[in-house]
Amino acid sequence: MYLFSGDPYRPTDLTIHLQRTQPEIDYAVVDGAPNPLTLDNLDQINPDVFLTAKDDVTSNPAWLLGTAPDSTNKISDAIPAAIIVADKGNNTVDVFYMYFYSFNWGGIVNIIDKNFGNHVGDWEHNMIRFVDGVPTAAWYSQHADGEAFVWEALQKNGDRPYAYSANGSHATYATAGTHDHTIPGLDVDFDILLADDCDTGLTWDPTFSAYYYTYDAATNSFGTYDNSTPTAYLNFAGKWGDEHYPDSDNRQEDLLGLGKVYKYADGPTGPKDKNLNRQNVCPDSVEDCKIRKVLT
Repeated sequence: MYLFSGDPYRPTDLTIHLQRTQPEIDYAVVDGAPNPLTLDNLDQINPDVFLTAKDDVTSNPAWLLGTAPDSTNKISDAIPAAIIVADKGNNTVDVFYMYFYSFNWGGIVNIIDKNFGNHVGDWEHNMIRFVDGVPTAAWYSQHADGEAFVWEALQKNGDRPYAYSANGSHATYATAGTHDHTIPGLDVDFDILLADDCDTGLTWDPTFSAYYYTYDAATNSFGTYDNSTPTAYLNFAGKWGDEHYPDSDNRQEDLLGLGKVYKYADGPTGPKDKNLNRQNVCPDSVEDCKIRKVLT
């Protein structure tokens, strides 16, 4: 993974994120929730919960910035990733690489020159599909959509493909450069209204700093390869960040005055909500799954 060189928001240790947030519903702290929240008890709280920052995020507290990889491409003393192996039968295995960041900076809408789509918490992912033990295609998540490519098309370091994390938004792309983020599924090398910028900044190898899991689609459950890896947090059905700030909150801004486009949005759901039992390389929500044969 190439992290954008100018992006201050690096991958974040999952435990640190829980320590700096609290469970809220309708902007009020939930009574009786486990305290402290941990990766082993997160599934015990109400699925309507938002893991809300204890700090005012507009002050850019240090924990939002995550941890940068070192010269060996490893993020030391932090685990901001989960790698999930889903055996689908028929000699088909999907491997999901989930990446976590404590803050998503949404970018600038160029025609109005205003910041859009920020939120606390950010889960992004790649998925590689193996058939008969051979990688055949990969998915790159980008906001509510993404792109799929045949294996042969991807840029690689040996046998391992590259992914590029976009500036602030952390959408994952198969190439560096500027990508439009306006129209789902359209990848052009300029921005129509809103850009995702990628470059060959810091290199991060997520396999050095990840929890590893199996996923059983029949039971919708997770297994581990040892007795110490936490699993409860994967079953948390709530949001990993703040609830969309109301118009009365001075941090919020209705960019068009129409109640549609806001500066701050809801935090995201977690890995279990990423269609781990998808039929195609694309999530099932993508009606026309195009598996591209060339990089665009």
